[in-house]
Amino acid sequence: MRINADVPGSPRPLTSSDARSSPAAPRLVNLANGLTVLRLALVPVFVLFLVEGGAGSRLAAFVVFGIASATDLLDGQLARRSGMITDFGKIADPIADKALTGSALITLSALGDLPWWVTVVIGVREVGVTVLRFWVIRHGVIAASRGGKIKTVLQIVAIELYVLPIDVSWLRAAAMAAAVVVTLVTGADYVLRALRLRRAAGGHGGHPPGAAPAARPGNAGGG
Repeated sequence: MRINADVPGSPRPLTSSDARSSPAAPRLVNLANGLTVLRLALVPVFVLFLVEGGAGSRLAAFVVFGIASATDLLDGQLARRSGMITDFGKIADPIADKALTGSALITLSALGDLPWWVTVVIGVREVGVTVLRFWVIRHGVIAASRGGKIKTVLQIVAIELYVLPIDVSWLRAAAMAAAVVVTLVTGADYVLRALRLRRAAGGHGGHPPGAAPAARPGNAGGG
């Protein structure tokens, strides 16, 4: 094919300057993914301290859970702001979130500190939302909602109160009740938004208007 540089739209071969100007794929080994891996690594450490029992071990579990929860709040923001979003992060981030929360709830219920129905309700909701995220992720990411952020904070606070080796039964029960209510409400909202996104994507053959491109679903999805 003859190439005419003077004609707008005329095809031209790629040059070395084109290659330099194209954005490079983010590295798999980066700080955001490192925080996600750290959170996963802290899960068994937290469970061991919690099962060990005793005031000292409970306090250690409290600290470990707090550190792991902080990485949950930081890794997604860091990935988006620094352009470190990777396929590994998209998959590992929600898995790490559910592993941390799920292990805490299951262990507390196994120890008799938390009713099993609370663990089942929250667990089913969290697994369901994770499945929905992967179901719609190729069409876009549902924007983070304020309710989803409140849900995450309430779950963290409630779990930490149950881990503490002090008698705050009324406070922890109130915090967990609030966490369960917000968890269910935001779960229902997420289902509705996921169905709307799926239908809109089907009607437009791809990303619906205004849908965000796929990012780290653990934080971008606002579940």
